[in-house]
Amino acid sequence: MASVLNVKESKAPERTVVVAGLPVDLFSDQLLAVLVKSHFQDIKNEGGDVEDVIYPTRTKGVAYVIFKEKKVAENVIRQKKHWLARKTRHAELTVSHFGDKIFSSVNAILDLSVFGKEVTLETLVKDLKKKIPSLSFSPLKSNGRISVEGSFLAVKRLRESLLARACSLLEKDRNFTSEGRKWNRQNPQRNLQRSNNSLASVRTLVPETARSGEMLVLDTDVFLYLKHKCGSYESTLKKFHILSQEKVDGEITTICLKSIQVGSQPNNAKHVKELIEEWSHALYLKLRKETFILEGKENREKRMIKRACEQLSSRYLEVLINLYRTHIDIIGSSSDTYLFKKGVMKLIGQKVS
Repeated sequence: MASVLNVKESKAPERTVVVAGLPVDLFSDQLLAVLVKSHFQDIKNEGGDVEDVIYPTRTKGVAYVIFKEKKVAENVIRQKKHWLARKTRHAELTVSHFGDKIFSSVNAILDLSVFGKEVTLETLVKDLKKKIPSLSFSPLKSNGRISVEGSFLAVKRLRESLLARACSLLEKDRNFTSEGRKWNRQNPQRNLQRSNNSLASVRTLVPETARSGEMLVLDTDVFLYLKHKCGSYESTLKKFHILSQEKVDGEITTICLKSIQVGSQPNNAKHVKELIEEWSHALYLKLRKETFILEGKENREKRMIKRACEQLSSRYLEVLINLYRTHIDIIGSSSDTYLFKKGVMKLIGQKVS
């Protein structure tokens, strides 16, 4: 299955449309992809030859349709209303250009209190408004929470901006702690929330060896997949003689890279940082996560789910399975995670939604 990154890096964007409003509760992902392709190949819908349909994606109910000709994509968009086949109860689709404004109704709630006393929250919000003017911000609440609304890609830029701000604060103080194997991910549904002590603890527990290294901040799911499923991570660290110190804190992972070989090139750590950032960006666009909730279930059902995951792990080598006390995360490509989830549900005797 092609990824959105492939769309962006090729000449496909001008031949690509974004289709939202798919009836996800009625059909499987595979069947929806077939229905979408059939609809947009029909000349009655101003369609034409479809090169690829990317579905499922990281956004529920949204597919990318790549046509072989640019003019077909333009014709499809020009037709304002699209209705999927009758069997879908005449689901109305929203068709847009592949671009920054393809999603217009994404909502998110931010907890800015995690920055504690490191920044003035009012100033932070003001800077964010200036940097991403297409987003709509609600008034900042006394508890540090604020809601935002805008396009999907605008919200994504906001997320990246906040991660960069967190990284900048850490880098400014040159403080870092290495607790890479102690993972604290108890609630899969929580927002990006860290205690007000997080930055302080990072500052006070810093090894001296990390003070001159390169630092970066990654999405934890992406980092875990990169480290445990992509051999390039460890091999690159070894090749360039780089020590990686990692702190996993909820949905954020902070990494410090430092050269450990005397006389090595001073830019090695910076080069490795750039490589990791490039890989993580590609994975962010490609990966999808499914979660099996264990909390509240009977012990027998918990064991069945764990056993099913272990049984399927040898069949899906590209899928990362992260077991926690309250849940199990399944991370991989859209097709693999869907098939893995389907297999688990079948083994435990449940229907796939």
